[in-house]
Amino acid sequence: MKNQIISTILSQLKSVSTEQNRLAGERYFKEEINLFGVKAKDVQMISKNVYREISILPKKEIFDICDSLWQLGYIESGFVASDWSYNCRKKFAEEDIEVFERWIALYVNNWASCDSFCNHTVGEFVQMYPNTVNRMKIWAKSDNRWLRRAAAVSLIIPARKGKFLNDIFEIADILLLDKDDMVQKGYGWMLKSASQYYQQQVYEYVLKNRAIMPRTSLRYAIEKMPETLKKEAMKK
Repeated sequence: MKNQIISTILSQLKSVSTEQNRLAGERYFKEEINLFGVKAKDVQMISKNVYREISILPKKEIFDICDSLWQLGYIESGFVASDWSYNCRKKFAEEDIEVFERWIALYVNNWASCDSFCNHTVGEFVQMYPNTVNRMKIWAKSDNRWLRRAAAVSLIIPARKGKFLNDIFEIADILLLDKDDMVQKGYGWMLKSASQYYQQQVYEYVLKNRAIMPRTSLRYAIEKMPETLKKEAMKK
């Protein structure tokens, strides 16, 4: 069944792909990536329609199909895998963090795949199992740039709900001087999300670290703040 599902996904993605979309998509990435050239709304529709055929399967089997989709190496198949793993959220178990970490370490190779998977699947998971936020702190020290970005972007949605503030600051401390722009943008985005609930605390954090914080991270962190606070934070 797995091979048939993978074949169906590939066939449907290819049927709605265009060279124009592929070339347009490539412009968003510095890295060399593989993509068919399918619009996001079409990927979502294919994902939703095919998932109906497998939704009754045990989580383990769905995750196995997701693993194969990740292995294909295309952004669109990775998006489908991200979508399907999120669809299993009611069945998440704490040990699933091992699977998620492996997928990021082995298969994620661009910001879009990282964010699609981590914002939703990992973001939901860490809210269900709050102790696993400590794994994010381990990711933040990884040599793998996407695990480091994942440490931050996995907390975007929880941050908007006012969760994990102290952990967010701990992760920001670990990533503070990171030289990778993908990581800088990731933790800046995390701080910006936290500022929607804890504006003053994030503002104070930025002021405390603005002398050493990369300007990219700083700009992201203060993006949602009032202009008066932005101007003060941007002072050198």
